[in-house]
Amino acid sequence: MRNYEIMFIVKPTKSEDEIKKVASDFQKVLENNGAKVTNVDAWGQKTLAYEIKVGNETYKSGYYFVVNIEANDDKAIKEFDRLALISNDIIRHLIINKED
Repeated sequence: MRNYEIMFIVKPTKSEDEIKKVASDFQKVLENNGAKVTNVDAWGQKTLAYEIKVGNETYKSGYYFVVNIEANDDKAIKEFDRLALISNDIIRHLIINKED
């Protein structure tokens, strides 16, 4: 089993329900592709270190989530990465392979 930590930032313009749905949907993407979600930590809205421009919009803050998973292969990670890159709801994401 490989352990991964995924951090992603959801746009601050979303409502609370929409933010929870985005986090839940991406958790399901991981689970449907063979990963076991071991922990989900919602950090809430934080100010970004620098402004992030996405399309015509500039963001100074976002809703942070950290998800820890276990997976036998990188199928779930690749699918999460692919969908996060094309998502209109996630402004940044980072995937870390945690070595024991």
